[in-house]
Amino acid sequence: MDCQCLDVAKDCIKVLQKQFPESKRVGRLEGILLEAKGLWAEAEKAYSSLLEDNPLDPVLHKRRVAIAKAQGNFPTAIEWLNKYLETFMADHDAWRELAEIYVSLQMYKQAAFCYEELILSQPTVPLYHLAYADVLYTLGGVDNILLAKKYYASTIDLTGGKNTKALFGICLCSSAIAQLTKGRNKEDKESPELQSLAAAALEKDYKQRAPAKLLLLTSALKSLKTS
Repeated sequence: MDCQCLDVAKDCIKVLQKQFPESKRVGRLEGILLEAKGLWAEAEKAYSSLLEDNPLDPVLHKRRVAIAKAQGNFPTAIEWLNKYLETFMADHDAWRELAEIYVSLQMYKQAAFCYEELILSQPTVPLYHLAYADVLYTLGGVDNILLAKKYYASTIDLTGGKNTKALFGICLCSSAIAQLTKGRNKEDKESPELQSLAAAALEKDYKQRAPAKLLLLTSALKSLKTS
């Protein structure tokens, strides 16, 4: 099926059906073959029928989500993913998939909730901290950007200072906070120490890995007033 040899796949499934006539796994393969042919309604019907016999089969639920996504029907994909997560709350891949759909639809508050769930269940995965920080920065506002800065910092901590995107995130957040808090008391403003460390780490990284672009980096950091 991955190679679009659907006739061969159909023959293989016939052999499996003969060998395992009551197999639910073979039933799933039949549904996936229908998906490969673009017969979405028939595939969804096949999965719904299988779910009646085994409502706790996670693969069948995910296949239905895949059908909705393939057709560009994101509201239905969101509905089914939320319904799936009511039962399988510890499925990290499902939470991440839901978060990415929300981001694609610019539903950032909902995406933030998904990443919060992921960080609660897997607090040492830097990817979730980074994605959450990106969403918070996109939402904007002083409180969100301050929190985004903290999660960019935790990403740097979890990766041993090796995450270039998080270092840039620190600089962007620092610049945004400076603009948003302009005119406030000094007590309300943040120390520039973290942004200076991030800028220095970026310059060191570029010197080692992309020296030809060091001047471009320096110019960008100066425009952010972090260098």
